Amino acid sequence: MDNNNNIDWAHLPFGYVKTDYNVRCTYRDGKWGEIEVSDSETIDLHMAATCLHYGQEIFEGQKAFRGVDGKVRLFRIKENARRLRASATGLAMAPVPEELFVKMARMVVKLNERFIPPYGTGSSLYIRPIEIGITPRVGVRPADEYLFVMFVTPVGPYFKDGFKPTKVAIYREYDRAAPCGTGRWKVGGNYAGGLVATERAKALGYSAVLFLDPKHKQYLDECGPANFFAIKDGVYITPKSDSILPSITNDSLQQLARDMGLKVECRPIPLEELEDVQEAAECGTAAVAAPISEVDDMDTGKRYVIAADGRPGPVTTELYHRLQAIQRGEAPDIHNWTTVVDECD
Repeated sequence: MDNNNNIDWAHLPFGYVKTDYNVRCTYRDGKWGEIEVSDSETIDLHMAATCLHYGQEIFEGQKAFRGVDGKVRLFRIKENARRLRASATGLAMAPVPEELFVKMARMVVKLNERFIPPYGTGSSLYIRPIEIGITPRVGVRPADEYLFVMFVTPVGPYFKDGFKPTKVAIYREYDRAAPCGTGRWKVGGNYAGGLVATERAKALGYSAVLFLDPKHKQYLDECGPANFFAIKDGVYITPKSDSILPSITNDSLQQLARDMGLKVECRPIPLEELEDVQEAAECGTAAVAAPISEVDDMDTGKRYVIAADGRPGPVTTELYHRLQAIQRGEAPDIHNWTTVVDECD
């Protein structure tokens, strides 16, 4: 492989790095067109496009990994394709066919192979698919035309301190998404809705905001950019809510927890139950599993200390390493989650 020697692979931030190519496909006249390869980082967009005015924008996040055997693996890519289709349906957009999604993912990874971090550096190639409505509209209606783009960028750990417990905050005055709204789909507006609260929390030294359910303000929802899970008396518990994005990482960790002999419960979790959990973490594509040491209720002053010793819990640690081992080809993929790029049809 022609590696990129100008990149310090072991010290990459989780940010954007320019790569060689992205791939694009346009939906017109009721069908998706041919895949186009582009070296441009910009999109020529009409100022009246529906994505700008009415929020017809959805995206995904996934990674490609250089394995211990030198092979490049995509993790549960078909699940990302299916989730994007669900998001498209939710926003009255044209769903991207699963086969097209997978083909474009394989293509964009191969085109930018020199940007895939070497095995052992702790970094990966982040893949960002995005679909937007591009029809000029002034009236509130879905677009007739859509642009689907995939670009990649090499990234390091989502949290700069790596796999270490961090504190999260709760603010009742903010909601990430409305009840029965777009929270279950991967829509940019969901993240925009959490930015003020998140920036406020980060200014005080917290890594994220743990949002409560938007209807009752009594149950745990999710951490803005990530799902939430906890370990309680040998049980993996994670919130059940119609305003939470179905996390592919969370789903994978649940299966691994079952493999380890744990019981899994997906149910409403009252805030007060944090008193009884032994471990807690944020989970998602970017962070995999990020341990939580403390949850502070900024409205009541209540503090829930989860990792008093400042170290990740044993179950979260095992889940984190098991998932990464599968992604990097270090452990058997008994659930058939990975796709080797060079072995794709």
